[in-house]
Parts: sequence; C-alpha cells; structure tokens
Amino acid sequence: MATPINNKKNQANNGIVPLTDVLFKTLSYWPWLLLSVLVCVGIGLLKVARTPSVYTRSAALLIKEEGKGKSTSAGIDQFGEFGLFSNNTNIQNEMMTFKSPDLMEEVVKRLNLDYNYYLPGRFHKIVAYGTTLPVTVSMPDLPENNGIQFSLEVSGQGKVAISDFRLLSDKKEKFDYQGTLEDTIPTIAGPLIVRPTIYFDRDRNVELEVQKIPFSAAVGSYGARLGVSQDNAQGSVINLTFSDQDIQRADAVLNTVIGVYNENWIRDRNQIAVSTSNFINERLAVIENELGNVDSDISSFKSANLVPDVGAAAAAYFGESQALGQDIMALNNQIQMTRYVRSYLSSEGVGDKPLPTNTGMENLNIQSQISDYNAKLLERNNLLAKSSEKNPLVQRMDKELSEMQGAILASVDNYMINLQTQMKGLQGMRGAATSKLASSPTQEKYLLSVERQQKVKEDLYLFLLQKREDNELSQAFSAYNSRVIKKPGASPIPPVPNKKMIVAVCFLIGLGFPFAIVYAGEIMNSKVRGRKDVEALAIPMLGEIPQVGKAGTSSRFGKILKAVRSGKNKKKEETKYEIVVKPGSRNIINEAFRVLRTNIEFSRINQEGCNVLAVTSFNPGSGKSFITVNLGDAIALKDKKVVIIDGDMRHGSASAYVGRPEKGLADYLAGNISDLSSLLVPLTPQSDRSGSLPSSEKTAYILPVGSVPPNPTELLESPRFKQLIETLKPEFDYIIIDCPPIEVVADAQIIDQFADRTIFVIRAGLLERSMLSELDRLYEQKKFSHAAFILNGTMASEGKYGYAHTYKYGYGYGYGYGYNYGS
Repeated sequence: MATPINNKKNQANNGIVPLTDVLFKTLSYWPWLLLSVLVCVGIGLLKVARTPSVYTRSAALLIKEEGKGKSTSAGIDQFGEFGLFSNNTNIQNEMMTFKSPDLMEEVVKRLNLDYNYYLPGRFHKIVAYGTTLPVTVSMPDLPENNGIQFSLEVSGQGKVAISDFRLLSDKKEKFDYQGTLEDTIPTIAGPLIVRPTIYFDRDRNVELEVQKIPFSAAVGSYGARLGVSQDNAQGSVINLTFSDQDIQRADAVLNTVIGVYNENWIRDRNQIAVSTSNFINERLAVIENELGNVDSDISSFKSANLVPDVGAAAAAYFGESQALGQDIMALNNQIQMTRYVRSYLSSEGVGDKPLPTNTGMENLNIQSQISDYNAKLLERNNLLAKSSEKNPLVQRMDKELSEMQGAILASVDNYMINLQTQMKGLQGMRGAATSKLASSPTQEKYLLSVERQQKVKEDLYLFLLQKREDNELSQAFSAYNSRVIKKPGASPIPPVPNKKMIVAVCFLIGLGFPFAIVYAGEIMNSKVRGRKDVEALAIPMLGEIPQVGKAGTSSRFGKILKAVRSGKNKKKEETKYEIVVKPGSRNIINEAFRVLRTNIEFSRINQEGCNVLAVTSFNPGSGKSFITVNLGDAIALKDKKVVIIDGDMRHGSASAYVGRPEKGLADYLAGNISDLSSLLVPLTPQSDRSGSLPSSEKTAYILPVGSVPPNPTELLESPRFKQLIETLKPEFDYIIIDCPPIEVVADAQIIDQFADRTIFVIRAGLLERSMLSELDRLYEQKKFSHAAFILNGTMASEGKYGYAHTYKYGYGYGYGYGYNYGS
C-alpha cells in the first residue's frame, strides 16, 4: 500500500545517488553487465596472448672482503709483503662496476646481442636463441651503429632467400636477395653471410625475422634490463637479475657478465705486479751489461800484467780491508738501490704508474710509504675508469698522490744522506787499512778494486733475479675476488605478463564499467528519478504509479538488446489510448490505481458532497490525462459516480479515450449547446468490461472538449464554467478535471478556483529536480487548493498480481512527446 499523506515539512532531496540504488539498477541490466565482463575478459586474454613472455633470471655472487684475490693458503701469506693485495672490497663500487657500460659493451660484443632473431608465432614473434636458432647472420662491413631488418628463409638444401631487406633509417625502400649458406651475399648495406649453427636441421625449412640494431642501442637495452642489488646491507653478496624473452639468452648474459667482471678484476689487480716486473727487467739488463764489462776488465788486466797472489805478509791487513770492503759493498748496494728508486720517482710519466716494490732497501718506512702510494694510485685509476679527471674525487686523489710522492722523495733523500754518512766512515776506515798495504804493488790495488765492483754487481744481480721470481709467483697466485653461490636460474613460469592479474583486472573492469556508466548517468541526471527524490517534500504524496513493460522489455537496455538480436531498428509505435484499470485485474498497475483511489478517499475534502479534483502538472507529457481517466475509472469501480472533464481544450488528450466527439465542453461554454447531458460520454461501455458491474448504471462519464476553441482561457473564465460545475455536483460523487500544465497556460489557475483539491502529476525522468522546490513553494503559499502530488512512471517489475501490460499515452503541445507506458 502507498504511503499515506505526509504533511511533515522537509527540505528537498539533495540529489545524492545511493550506491545501493546504482548497484541494483546496474544489476537490472544484467545482459549488458554480462556482455561487458565477457568483452573485457576477452580483451584481457587477447592481451595475454599477444604479449611476449618475459623471464627474470637471477644469480648471486659472494664478494671476498679479506683481500681481492688473496689466497687463504698458508704458503701464500709470505707474499703479503709485496703490497699487491692490501685493499678491502667496497661492495658499492663492485655493484657500480657491474652496471658500467664498458662491461655491458664487452658482453654484447661477445654474444653478438646486437643481432636479434625471431620465429613466427600465432599471436606474437618468438625469440630464437641457442638451441632454437638454426642459423646466424653476420655483416662484417656494416658500421656498428647502423641497423637493418629483413625476413630470412633457408631451405633444407641450403638456399637462402632474403626479403623486405631495409635499413632502419629508411623504412620505405625494401630489397630482395638470393644466395646460399656460408656464401657472401651482396646487399645495399654490405656483404652478408648466413652460417648454419649446430642446431640446423637440413630436413626442415627455416623462417626467421632478423633485426640488427645499433650497437649502442643494444648496450643500452641490455644494460637497462640488468639489475644489481645487495642481498643485505651487512653482507657481501650481490644479486644479479636479468629479464628477457628467452631463458637461454638471459642465462648467457648473466654468465658472460660474471666472466667479464672477473677478467677485468684480475687485470686491474695485476697492474702493480706488471709495473714491478718491468722495473726489475730493466735493472737486470743494465747490471748484466756492467757485470760483463767488469769480468772483461779483470781478465784483460791479469793477462796483460801477470798479477800474482797476495803475499803472506799482507794477509792480516788484507783481511781487515776485506771485511771493511764487505761492509762498504753492502752499504754501496743500499746507496745504488736508493739512487735507482729516487731516479725512478723523479722521472717523467711516473704519475700514472705504480712505484716498484721490494727494491731491496732496508728502510721499512719507505717500503710502507711505497705500498700506501700504490694502493691509493690503484684506487684512483679504478675511479677514473668509471668517471673522468674532472671528478672531484679524482682531483682530490691526485693531490693526495702528489703529496705522498713528495713525502717518499723526502724520505729517500734523508735515507740517502744517512747512507752517505755511513759510507764516509767506512771509507775512512778502509783508507787506513789500505795505507798499510801501500807497499803492495799497484796492480794488486787495481785488482782489489775491480773484484770488489764485480762482487757488488753479482750480489745485486742475484737479488733482482730472486725478486723477479717472487713477483711472477705472486701473479700466478692471483685469484678471483668473487665466487658464484647461485648459478643463473629461476622459475620457468614468466612473471610478465601476469596472466592472473590481467584477467582479474579485466574482470573487475568489466564489472565496474557498467556500474560507472550507470553511476555517471545518475549523477548527470537532473530529473526526478524515483520516490527517494520526493520523500522530503512538504506537499503530500497521494500515490505512485509504476512503469511496467512487457517481459524482456522492462528497460531501455532490454529494448536495445532486443533490437540487436533482431538486427533491425525498432519502429516507433503508434500512440494508443486505452484504459488499463480493469475489474478483477490484480497486476501492478491496477493495484497502484487502487491504492491511489484509497488515499484520495481518505483525504477527500467533502466527506458527504461531491469532490472536485483538478489534475495538472509542470511539464507536458507527465501522464496526467492517463492518470485522470484511469483514476476516474478506478473510483467508478466502487459504485461511485464520476465525471471527467477534459479541461485541456487545446489538445483534448482525455477526449481521445472516447474517440474525440465533435461536441463537448467548448461548445457548452460557448453557448452553442445548452443540453449538458447530451455531451456526457460513458467512459467504459458495459460491453468492454470484463466481469459484472454492481449496478446497471454507467458510473463514469467524460465531458470531452468537442470543437477546439480559439479562446479556451476566456471560455473557462465565463460564468457558464461555474454553472457547469454547480450543475454536475449534485449528480456525481467526483468531478475530475484534466487541466493543462501550469507552466504553459493559465487555465489550471482558473480551474483551481472551483476545485476542492489540486493534484500535481510528477513524471519520473521528465521533471527537473530543481522544480521540486517550486512545487513546495506553491504548496506553502497555498497557491492551489489543498495541493498534493502523484509520482508517475517509476520503475517497477512484474509482481504476484499478474502480467504487466504495455500502454501508451501522450501529450502534444507541439513538443512531440509520445510515451509508452512502462517503456
């Protein structure tokens, strides 16, 4: 049952759309909702099928922190004094090394990654690499930063067909070529050679798409896909990841990156040892030449002068002189090595080279300073390889190296002064001993001097030979600073595309798209949508007439779907004027009019006499004529006598329900006809009713418009209209007047003077919600007699009362409104 008249005054509805209403309205369009889900999921599946799978492979390396390349074997510890492996590993620097473009350039060059090969696939091209690549292509004369693309077909007999050959810089001009395997094929970009791999099957034809991209672009592409991260901040494990469409290529890239990194590290760590080896070899060549000259001088002197052995008398003095000579020899050895080191430090070009270590100087401070200098120089060179000389860190290290070199020179100079002071003392002592041998022959003195020089050079030569062997041994024991603790590998299921995620998102989009459309439509809809929009009005509500259509056509979407299925546009139906209220009928529309009738009876103004009801609206097409006629028929079913006056003399929509008679209200008001009873037309003849009436009298009549007058307003203002109402009141229980809309003409205000109650018809989907406040204003200002309203055209569905029929009613006014009831 409809809500009774509500006299409580409230503000108008603010137009907010409850999400539950949007949900249920969207669900009412379930065929379109299902279609949206199917289309979106289908698009998602197509996206998954057309997107190449991308696999992410990973490897893990443990970086040794105790010393790059230092062996843990006890037998190698003695070589720590060489100063070759004194730096601890900096994990962040090693991570930057893995991301350096130089490293990736070497990887791309070794694996020929600037050439891409693709096999044809159903939805997308498939990368060919490793076991899936039957042939390879090379173009030795093509510049590395040029690109080409072509299709390649190789038959089992080795015939090669190249089609659509073009330069990437020129996408318009294409060429075709023919040739054989391992033969040079001339092209516009230079000679091309196609070579079979070990996986080439001569029983099968090969179809490939070959693309050679610029070398720099390949380096950038593969470098961007290489990920380097630290396992944790406290650890020394580096994780390498690489994403690619082919698992074999991804594993090959990771393995080659690790290999190139290890090779570069060994080469960098051996730079000091190589510099030391070069220094020792140079000194050995010089000393070997000098030692040969001394031997020649002794041999020549003895042969020419026949020098005898020293006599017994000079044995004691000679022994003393010999001991002093050994001390002087050792000291002279230190002086010479110190001079060599100082000469090397003062020479040009030493700034970028490591200083020689293990020179034989017994000054531990100088040896420590040289080791620190070499370590700092290696750190500077590594940083320079990754940046430039303008780097503030490089400039700061250059300054520090310059200061360290100056400190070493100062130490060497101080050490030289100390050695020379010692030498002077020993030489004085030796002079005293030599003077005691003055009586010896001059030849003996010469031989002693030359033999002493010979001994010094022999000792120095043997010392340098030993140091060279030690240096070579240190290079042989250089080990990698990293160890692979996880070989390249990962799950065979590609993380890209994420099939479940894509399908799930598309499913949600398919669900959300219709909801969004409905919600947007409701937000942009400024019309009255339903009962919730009018619940807050102060003006009483008499009832609600639902809009019900045929099964399968209860919504616009249902009609569109039906039109799509039939493949034809639905033709506009002709307007039919039929009375939907039937005796004994229990469908929704009949029950709605029965509820409306009951509410009107409860709220009737004159409980004993006749009640005059004026029915109007704000808009044409609100359905007031339809409601007027069917309401009158519903009241008549309760044995009430009802007369319906078609007060809309401009269009006469209510008159259409009885065939638009030629004589009627206009003729009576104009004074052309005085017999009112002859103008009344029975609304529903007995033969048209199903069932039986309580009495044989015709209880519902219509006073049609008759002739369309040129001055309807003046006719309504004439005394004959008042006389008409007074004449009909004693004869009828209800007089219902169908009035024009109040916003169009003034007829409704004139008729309202004779009405007990004015009923406004609000058509859902037609009246602007902003007009509801105007309706409340008219009610509060009592512009119309006991105003109330009926909500017409709300959405409803079939219920337990039976089948909902489809009827049409319309209102003209030149606007062309035609409404299918329930449509």
